[in-house]
Amino acid sequence: MVEPLFRFDGPMAVGTTVVLAGTEGHHAAAVRRMRVGEAIALTDGKGTRARGQVSEVEAKQVSIKVATVEIESPAHPRFSLVQAVAKGDRDEMAVQATTELGVSKITPWQASRSISRWDGKEAKNIARWQAIADEASKQSLRSNFAQVGEIVSTQALVKLVSLAAETKTVYVVLDPTATESLVGESAAKALAEAAEIAVVVGPEGGIETSELQSLQDAGAIRVHLGAGILRTSTAGVAAVAYLSGALGKWQ
Repeated sequence: MVEPLFRFDGPMAVGTTVVLAGTEGHHAAAVRRMRVGEAIALTDGKGTRARGQVSEVEAKQVSIKVATVEIESPAHPRFSLVQAVAKGDRDEMAVQATTELGVSKITPWQASRSISRWDGKEAKNIARWQAIADEASKQSLRSNFAQVGEIVSTQALVKLVSLAAETKTVYVVLDPTATESLVGESAAKALAEAAEIAVVVGPEGGIETSELQSLQDAGAIRVHLGAGILRTSTAGVAAVAYLSGALGKWQ
């Protein structure tokens, strides 16, 4: 059985006993009902993973005897998601699923055709996305949690794309009207040396033509995912899943 993973921000050293309290401690004790002797893992969300056994359980906290501590490197290449703000919970579904698949960074995008607007609610919504990413990171047993950045306008996104060559980042815009496929040779060649692959997903109504052109002119590549059109909640998931297999992350 794979041990459950909990967020812990304090020091973790082999041979020490740490106390998991607060929300995480309550979840371990009352929801997961951890028992003395059971295996458990802790992470700071920044690459440190400690493994050990539960040594004591109280009403809202558990104590853990730390047996091992590892520092895990970020994945290479890194995946990130630029997700257009969408109505309902469709954008949140994308955040959850792509985090489980391994994206390291999520950038909310206020696209021209985004029906939902974050005006005046940016901090609240970013915190909501981060909470979803944190839970999905724990669910998928990741020691490097996905981080949600500030929301960007199309103008700001175009600027990020124009600077991407400096960090060997390739922006992949999912566009049903594109002539190239994500599974084609042109895309494979562009992604072969990337340190980071950023998948850009538009809103419910698609990405406006002028936005597509601006992103392409700045250096992004436009690709389609076949004849069908996926929802904003699933397009990024499909792309990240394909790239994970194609680039050997599932071997």
